[in-house]
This record gives sequence, structure tokens and C-alpha cells, in this order.
Amino acid sequence: MVQTPPPAKAPTSTTAAFVAALSSYLIWGLVNPVFFKSLGNVGAVEIVAHRVVWTVVLVGIGVLATRGPAAVVAAVGNWRRLGILVVTTLLVTINWTVFIWAVVNSRLVEASLGYFINPLVNVLLGVLFLNERLSRGRMLAVAIAAAGVGSLVVSYGAVPWVALSLALSFGFYALVRKKAAIDPVIGLLVETALLLPAALGYLLWLGSDGAFGHGWGESTLLVLAGPMTAVPLVLFMIGASRLTMTTLGLLQYVGPTGQLLLGVLVYGEAFTRSHAITFACIWVALAVFTADAVHSHRATTRAAAAAQ
Repeated sequence: MVQTPPPAKAPTSTTAAFVAALSSYLIWGLVNPVFFKSLGNVGAVEIVAHRVVWTVVLVGIGVLATRGPAAVVAAVGNWRRLGILVVTTLLVTINWTVFIWAVVNSRLVEASLGYFINPLVNVLLGVLFLNERLSRGRMLAVAIAAAGVGSLVVSYGAVPWVALSLALSFGFYALVRKKAAIDPVIGLLVETALLLPAALGYLLWLGSDGAFGHGWGESTLLVLAGPMTAVPLVLFMIGASRLTMTTLGLLQYVGPTGQLLLGVLVYGEAFTRSHAITFACIWVALAVFTADAVHSHRATTRAAAAAQ
């Protein structure tokens, strides 16, 4: 018998997961800001309304075709879980609206600050609401980040509301979603479906003259707001299913880094000495936070190996 050579080894699932997760953060950090910036002639609320409508259409078709309506009913489960999703719907609406407003109004640098702060906000929320313990390293990281934000408030004489709104809305969104324990894609479908009547009502109230009241180019982009919402989420889910939390934690800084570079280098937003001091504090805090997380993960892995 003549043996045929074994087929070339396919890329490992971990490698594919890493590429998927990295792609999701690149879309959130680079592609989405450019996409929404190109819709600068459209109001932020109108963009959110279209984002809701076309996300419902795209995700709804995908979920119903692959899982059926019973999966949605089973995922929601009961009135309590539906009530939780109403809360997450409010939070994601705030997050989407503030972010798109920031992009359209040349506040991308401040938006990036919000997403740099977000991991540290998650730590605080875990301590306050989930009884998680805060290590010394993470306490130091939170303190340094707070000092950085405080310095910006003092120098500007105003609270960086865009950054704090994004960090807090997304932090609480993640916290409440954790409580709901619902499939991310089905959760997104339910949240956007709850917003659908208001979104359609708002678009009808605006009236239409031609395609959505805009030229065909802008109208096409508005329809694409659905894929721009759903695709990175699916890619992130693929990555999260295989990667460690430490790897995901490091990758999450890709998004705000891309936003910061876009804001300063491409769109010419101001990056003052006050910004430099604040971001320096945030980056030091994130370095301390990441080092502590990696150390904790390795200690846990060694303890688990020793117990076997």
C-alpha cells in the first residue's frame, strides 16, 4: 500500500480565535469610528435609530434561521430576565448615542479615554456589587487612574463627561449582562428589538424624502450600521470562546488605542499637555493592572496544576 502524506495541519483553533478577537477590537477601534465619522451630516440619534433597525433585521434573520424562535424565548426565560434586559437596553442606548455623538463632534480622544478607563471601572463595580476582592496591585491601578482623571478635571475645570459616560454605561452594562447570563447575540437581538418601536417611530417622525431623507450613499451606510454592529460582536464571541481572560484583557486596549490615534493623527483633534498627563496616568494604571492580572492568572494556574 502506498501511504499518502498527511494533510497540512490546519491553523489551531486558538490562533483562529486570536485573529477573530483582534479583528473585533480593530473594527471597534478603527473601522467603526471612521464609519460613523463619514455620517457626520446625520444626527447621532438618527444614526442610533438606523443602527437599531438594521441590527434587528440582520441579527433577527441569523438567529431565527440558525436557532429558531424557541431559542429566543428560552434565552429570555421569564419576566425578571426580560426586566434585566430592559435595563441593559437603556445602558447600551446611552453608550451608543454618546459614542456616536463624540465621533461626529470631534471628541474621539475623550471617547478613547473612556474605554481606557473602562477595565478599571469594571474592577470597582466587581468590588461594589459582586463582592470581589481588590488586590494591592489593582487598588494602586485604580488610584493612579483616578488621579489622572482628576488632573484633567482640575486643568479643564470641567468633568470629562464623554469619557465617564462611556466607561460607566459600558461597565454597568457588562455587570447587569453578567447577572442576566444570556447568550450575547440573542441578548443583542432582544435589546435592539425592545428599542425598535422607538427607533421606527423616530425615523417616521423625521419623515422621508428619497432614501431615508438622505442621498443614496449615506442611506447605504445607514443600512450597513447593522453589520457594523453585529459582525465585531460575533468575532469577539469566537475569540472569547477559546482565549484566556488575560489575553482578552490585553487585546481590549487595541480599541481605544486605535480611537486615540485616529482622533489625533487623522482627524486633528487636540492632544494637550493635560491630555498627556491624564493618558500617562491611565497607561501606568493599565500596566499595573495588567501585570497584576497576569501574575494572578499564573498563580492560579500553578495552584491548579499542583492540585492535580
